[in-house]
Amino acid sequence: QVQLVESGGGLVQPGGSLRLSCAASGSIFRIYRMGWYRQAPGRQRELVADITKGGSTNYVDSVKGRFTISRDNAKNTVYLQMNSLKPEDTAVYYCNADLKTAWDSTIDHYWGRGTQVTVSS
Repeated sequence: QVQLVESGGGLVQPGGSLRLSCAASGSIFRIYRMGWYRQAPGRQRELVADITKGGSTNYVDSVKGRFTISRDNAKNTVYLQMNSLKPEDTAVYYCNADLKTAWDSTIDHYWGRGTQVTVSS
């Protein structure tokens, strides 16, 4: 069984910063891509940023220059540093990982339960 547990969400004023963490644990053989998604009320879940095992990153245009994704492969952990936060960044942020549980298994997608980020004065 695999678990992804997010932490670091909360309430922050516009212009502030937060750092999200997501630790994967359980029966993990290898983690490939890891990413952060978000879902605001009444909107579809969208990819915020993702990162390959080798460190290549991808960001949605609305967060480029403000958010930074990183990972620690030894700890099976992915981070999202969020700076210059705006009210429109308010959403539940979900961690996602593409991984194998065994050398001969398929690559499956796993999700965390999400952490709330609220940007408001």
